Amino acid sequence: MSLVVMKFGGSSVGSVERMKKVAERIVKTRRSGHQCVVVVSAMGDTTDDLIDMSSQLNGKPPAREMDMLLANGEQISMSLLAMAIHALGEDAMSFTGWQAGITTEPAHGRARIVKIEPSRITAALEEGKIPIVAGFQGISEDGEVTTLGRGGSDTTAVALAAAIGADLCEIYTDVDGVYSTDPRIVPNARKLDQISYDEMLELAHLGAAVLHPRAVEYAKLYNVTLVVRSSFTDSEGTLVKEETSLEQGIVVSGIAADKNVARISILGVEDRPGILAGVFTALAEAGVNVDIIVQSGVQNGKADFSFTVGKQDVETAIRVIENIRNEVPYDETTSETGLVKVSIVGAGMVSNPGVAARMFDVISQQGVNIKMVSTSEIKVSCVIDDNKLNEIIQALHTAFGLDAKERAFVGGPAVRR
Repeated sequence: MSLVVMKFGGSSVGSVERMKKVAERIVKTRRSGHQCVVVVSAMGDTTDDLIDMSSQLNGKPPAREMDMLLANGEQISMSLLAMAIHALGEDAMSFTGWQAGITTEPAHGRARIVKIEPSRITAALEEGKIPIVAGFQGISEDGEVTTLGRGGSDTTAVALAAAIGADLCEIYTDVDGVYSTDPRIVPNARKLDQISYDEMLELAHLGAAVLHPRAVEYAKLYNVTLVVRSSFTDSEGTLVKEETSLEQGIVVSGIAADKNVARISILGVEDRPGILAGVFTALAEAGVNVDIIVQSGVQNGKADFSFTVGKQDVETAIRVIENIRNEVPYDETTSETGLVKVSIVGAGMVSNPGVAARMFDVISQQGVNIKMVSTSEIKVSCVIDDNKLNEIIQALHTAFGLDAKERAFVGGPAVRR
């Protein structure tokens, strides 16, 4: 008998009818001889609706009260799903995050899980029950209700799977797996049978919304085998694990795009030790997350450098830079929006030269200028104007052999088969 954690997202439990279908799937898994622990998100748009209501009452609601409010969405789901399972003749028992033993940092709205003491979950399993756990939430060591931020239910499921030693963690969503890119942009995008933790982590950070990056980090850290699959079909989904068997010739596994990109440039900065440290320490203390950083050459003792941030952080970043001008002298700052970051990801890049050059060539053929570049062993990211994003993704998808009828790029053009 295997132990499986099954996580269902908001669209999967978005209505009473969907809730019944999910209950049937869980009961079928249980009656197939598996022990099941279930993690649920809030129904449909519940979280967004609660946020909208709070904003009508208070433009800047206290973070503590927001957590108290938003935690209720998952609690509604867990209770209703437990009732639906009972109606099918199986014994289910719902648990809030804190009842499930999830302890977090004391950070409202973005807490990280510190530890899980799953004694009540394991006891319920030993009694033959199906535990239903509210995702996205926990409790701090000082007894405050906390939430884990967007995608927190994925993280709850993976962390709980690690804590109870589950054989598998299934993430059920409204798509039937991880695709080589967004099928809405490239209709013949291929569904990946399997993908490594590192590739999935890069794709998640770079804009692929199938799995939350923190959930993938947990899975990699604790070697939790994941399957991403649809709650609407019986498709086998995509397996996410430590090592995968690479398809012959596959260099690039996926293409992702992040539209939440802005570029800030600081011009005429004195070239002396500690300047970059001063700037980025101040930004970090203000909660601004910086991604790509590029510095130009030094002329007349001064340099220019640029970095990317989320669009929502532009004003904060500019204000921080202006506030440290006495400590970090510079000539001027500029900012630019209307940008996207398009990225290719693949473990095969490590041993195949020419991948970045091919990406640059494909983008240039679309008449688009590359503004910034970032690379790692398994990814190349380019910041570009956003006006031809879909065309570029389609062109890259074909160039690297990801179309359904293509072979992969192996140091040259894709070949039909």
